[in-house]
Amino acid sequence: MIGDMQKWTPNVASIIEHAKQFHPTKEVVSRMVSGDIHKTNYEEVCIRARKLASALEKDGYKPGDVIATLALNTYRHLEMYYGISGMGAINHTLNFRLHPEQAVYIINHAEDKIIFCEVPFIPILEGLKDKLVTVEKYIILCDESEMPETGLKNVISYEEYLKDGDEDYSWADVGDDAACALCYTSGTTGNPKGVLYSHKSNILHAQAALTAMSIKPDDSILMVVPLFHVLAWGIPYFGPMFGLKLVMPGMQMEGEPLYDLIDKEDISLAFGVPTIWMGLLAYCRENNKILSSVKNTIIGGSALSLSTLQEFDEVHDVNVIHAWGMTEMSPLGTTNIPTPEMEHMSKEEKYAIQLKQGRPIYGVELKVVDDSGADLPNDGESQGHLMVRGPWILQKYFKAEKDAVDKDGWFDTGDISVLDEDGYMTIKDRAKDVIKSGGEWISSIDLENAAFGHPEVAEACVVGIPHPKWDERPLLFIVTNDGEPIEKESILDFLSSKVAKWWLPDDIIFLKELPHGATGKLQKFELRDEYNNHYMEK
Repeated sequence: MIGDMQKWTPNVASIIEHAKQFHPTKEVVSRMVSGDIHKTNYEEVCIRARKLASALEKDGYKPGDVIATLALNTYRHLEMYYGISGMGAINHTLNFRLHPEQAVYIINHAEDKIIFCEVPFIPILEGLKDKLVTVEKYIILCDESEMPETGLKNVISYEEYLKDGDEDYSWADVGDDAACALCYTSGTTGNPKGVLYSHKSNILHAQAALTAMSIKPDDSILMVVPLFHVLAWGIPYFGPMFGLKLVMPGMQMEGEPLYDLIDKEDISLAFGVPTIWMGLLAYCRENNKILSSVKNTIIGGSALSLSTLQEFDEVHDVNVIHAWGMTEMSPLGTTNIPTPEMEHMSKEEKYAIQLKQGRPIYGVELKVVDDSGADLPNDGESQGHLMVRGPWILQKYFKAEKDAVDKDGWFDTGDISVLDEDGYMTIKDRAKDVIKSGGEWISSIDLENAAFGHPEVAEACVVGIPHPKWDERPLLFIVTNDGEPIEKESILDFLSSKVAKWWLPDDIIFLKELPHGATGKLQKFELRDEYNNHYMEK
């Protein structure tokens, strides 16, 4: 028997329409590239998003077209989230930190037709334009009077483009499970993989997120997590859905400008990766500042350290909520919100729980399996492969022929984890030697392969080891052709043309030989153990 409820094929633009109707004057605050503060509200964002959708349609763009953004956290990027997806196109967010070769691959693989671009990022696209085979137009995120000279073809300013748009535009009727947004992940070797989200999956994810992170209707959110990275953890959707004030820092992520925004905009809830918060805490420490308005911070992207947790709690009286997820999960999978039981615990007991990645939010199923695929017990000790499934979790990668899940719908996260009897998940290691630095992935194998291309290098090995600021950084081990050290700068100069700058190893160690197992496989764990404190001691 089938239920008698109405069919539901939602468009994410219904969220910004809801915000316009019920939270029209709620502020959206942006620090622009110039450093100036811009203030708007959900009513204006909605109207301008309608104009953008209308302008795109008038320009000949259709549902299913992929339209890219190379943009910062500002009100214009929020408008693009709704204007692009709301007319049925796919909003493809690009990471401005990508190595040029990766950027070219991603833009061409996605078949981007337009790229919306911030003024500071124009030189990036000028260097790539001759290799971009599908891009027809570039829209620069500025006023007409601010348009710079550029070698890009078919260029127009964002504000001029919006002029022809209809502010009474009616949003597109999208089909069931229609595509909405696209992000690429490069957490493994080989070419980056696309994750194509749907309108329905993003709305379900946003609704679940509101219940999973202790969010209150009067919260003011500092959105440090970038809009180009996994849809900013869903904030662009659940913020307007719940009528939350959004504050976006643009390019200025240093401690002083972040503190300034927090103080002036009365921030109560902040989202970001540990690296950013370490900079903010250092600024507060050095200048005797207290985060008096902040009640909670959501930390994800890489593991939370005990020292960061303690400083937030004991110095600033800020509760830290550890969260975990991945691009393939939209991204939220687990959160670690306070429980009544924690109120009666000692700080040491409470901290021990808060350092775990948390418990699954409603809609996400977790399990840990051994190498044969057999379920392992939730005993807090049995380590295995972390598997997930749910309505906002990847079924297959963009344009892939095969599903990325097993026959029962479980997706292998690539993490080695444990689950305890209370349902808390803790990540113990990564199944592959991928390094996570400042919340961003670095492929050790890709870095090794790049180093191996140097004419004096016989063998190369990269491991991620603890770093006091970036959580992990790559350490490169080299065996040269004659077994003798060469200039480190020679290696670094060679690598700089092969990989992104932030992938470059912080140090290079020359060895006579690398440790190999019986089958010839590198024994990375030996190097990791021996040099574990290499960066911490510097």
